Amino acid sequence: MVARRRLGRRFGWLWAAYAVSTFGTRLAFDAFALIAILVLHAGPAEVSVLAAAGLAVGAVVAVPLGPWVEFRRKRPVMVAMDLTRFVALMSVPAAYALGLLGFVQLLVVSVVVGAADIAFNAAGGAYLKAIVRPEDLVVASGRFESTNWTATVLGPPLGTAAIGFFGPVLTVVTDAVSHLLSAAGIRAIGGHEPQPVRAGTKEVRLRFGGLFEGWRYILAHPALRPLFLNTVLVSGLIMATSPLLAVLMLGDLRFAPWQYGLAFGLPCVGGIIGSRLAPRLVSRFGRHRVMLTAGTLRACWSLGPAFVRPGVAGLVLVIVVEFGLITCMGVFNPVFAAYRLDRTATDRVARTLSAWSVTSKATVAVMTGLWGLLAGITGPRVAIAVAGLLMLLTPFLLPRHDHTPHHERDLARSPT
Repeated sequence: MVARRRLGRRFGWLWAAYAVSTFGTRLAFDAFALIAILVLHAGPAEVSVLAAAGLAVGAVVAVPLGPWVEFRRKRPVMVAMDLTRFVALMSVPAAYALGLLGFVQLLVVSVVVGAADIAFNAAGGAYLKAIVRPEDLVVASGRFESTNWTATVLGPPLGTAAIGFFGPVLTVVTDAVSHLLSAAGIRAIGGHEPQPVRAGTKEVRLRFGGLFEGWRYILAHPALRPLFLNTVLVSGLIMATSPLLAVLMLGDLRFAPWQYGLAFGLPCVGGIIGSRLAPRLVSRFGRHRVMLTAGTLRACWSLGPAFVRPGVAGLVLVIVVEFGLITCMGVFNPVFAAYRLDRTATDRVARTLSAWSVTSKATVAVMTGLWGLLAGITGPRVAIAVAGLLMLLTPFLLPRHDHTPHHERDLARSPT
């Protein structure tokens, strides 16, 4: 079977490291917001600043990390970023134990962790491309995607229970330790990784113009440019409406917290299903067709929550809409990730992924703020509807033509 391909020992360790850190992060879901509310007695404005500034400033801090990662061995970079996250996160329980924890520290830690996340993912994507054959990238990306959705299903409920018993600070310790274990797993990969070669001209570009090389490369690429615009806009619209839907369901419609949790926890099973189906669909229909179809279907669900009503019918509507959206994302994301890696030149992967991630996080922060203002004027239901209508336009940004050479298409569709 396509999804059962053996991808080698190095991929196995990389996947295990990703799984550990992802589960740790999902267990600590919203821990900083809860610490700000329960421990520091922060108000709504401070909690919003913590969420938005952590994304936006972390993205800005990460801008110079892309070219820095590009010309270094990727495994040491990943280990360094894991250790950075470990130290930053552990400073929170340490300060709490000493009675020194403050809002500014939470903000600084969220920025450091956000920047380290971007650098780690950029190095991880480049390393994945180096150790996995092009025809196996969809399978490898599908396994990462399946792990992510599994952690999303299990992590927040377990983390919420742990917070109820032990408090939010302990979940931060769990998250920190997961990054330490991830660093150990990446170290265990072993083997020799060659030092990336850079010529003297590249040194100059790295120092002066390399900060923007990732964006230049993306915007000049006929296949990556529309995908970049599509994925950044889609993620921004989805994340911008997430807090508005929480306000609508928990505030205006009086849904119980457990109902809200069920409405967004249960549909994550669709992400597992979609990511498991992705390699099989690519094998049968081809990568570009699957990506285009899943990307189009993904845009058809976000208008639904604008019509949610109180009671069981409203809860079922949200569950169905979220299940459809997340299933389509589960199919689209690994195919898109493999396509992006395959279409990106080897000596530009880190800078491209870093630029992509920086833009996505900054866009989410900006759009979350804008949609908050819109909801303040029109109400959350209208703001959600506006985002849903804009989502219907996003399929037009998907690449309409397959830029993959014919021999590579045959490899991507090969069942073995």
